[in-house]
Amino acid sequence: MSAGTTPDGVLAAAPDSALATATGHDTPIGHDGRYLGRRRLYLRRFRRNRTAVAGVVILLLLVLFSAFGELLTPYHFSDADFSALTQAPGSERWFGTNQGGNDVYASAAHGLQRSLVIAVTVSVLTVAVSAVVGAGAAYLGGRTEKATLALIHFLLIVPSFLVLALVSHKLAGDWRVLVLVLTVFGWMSTARVVWSVSTSLRERDYVLAAEFMGVRPLRIVLRHIVPNLGSLLIVNLTLGVVSTVLSETALSFLGFGVQTPDVSLGTMLADGAGTITSAPWLFAFPAGLTVLLTVSMTFVGDGLRDALDPTSTTGAAGGRR
Repeated sequence: MSAGTTPDGVLAAAPDSALATATGHDTPIGHDGRYLGRRRLYLRRFRRNRTAVAGVVILLLLVLFSAFGELLTPYHFSDADFSALTQAPGSERWFGTNQGGNDVYASAAHGLQRSLVIAVTVSVLTVAVSAVVGAGAAYLGGRTEKATLALIHFLLIVPSFLVLALVSHKLAGDWRVLVLVLTVFGWMSTARVVWSVSTSLRERDYVLAAEFMGVRPLRIVLRHIVPNLGSLLIVNLTLGVVSTVLSETALSFLGFGVQTPDVSLGTMLADGAGTITSAPWLFAFPAGLTVLLTVSMTFVGDGLRDALDPTSTTGAAGGRR
């Protein structure tokens, strides 16, 4: 397998002979004889990973279900039917009802939507904070860098779960507060990695040229350092959704996350945990959605990592390890 560099200096590996750099150019060549840009090369490598493609399909189906699933049933997730308590799944109630007479299908669609909104919002915010703080600390150096790293290391050893539980409980489980506290205690690990990578980027010629031209430090960080961390941030954004879903589910399961009358996958799991033997559908459906969501996001994250990594044999070989 041969490798070359794209015009912007990013290493790109040719997955087969058709992408070999045999014409003296450094940019990979496709089967049609045209030069492949970075995006086309990454997309081709991602599409060859069958597991990643399957993850995308599952994720899209889950998103469609969360967005339009409630439109397929006449019941609302908050409507209680006291004549149909703990009713088993059937032709009228596809997923059955819970102990309060709420339709499990409508609750599952809304709960998945709420969990997705929380997970995506937290993941985007944590990656954004991590990128700015980590890259900024690496570029500025000196006391700023030392103070930032000291803060990161301090927050990493703080028992964040206890703080999350306390704050969420005191503020009555508002999901917006949950987003805030998950973001506050979720950016440090990624920021540490971003800082480590950015320490080498700050010595690159384009950064030194921007300094020589009098560009402000904040603009250098946002325009010249952070964009060159794109592959790292994209993978962390994707995998961050998985960790946030698990955190939200755990907190809601323990009563510290989303609370009634709102619904999330975590609250549904908590409600169904006590009736696994008598009413297993109350636990099975939200558990299945949680597993599908986390597995699909993990597949997508692994696929993105392999596609963006020029040394990966998975992306180059179409998913064969």
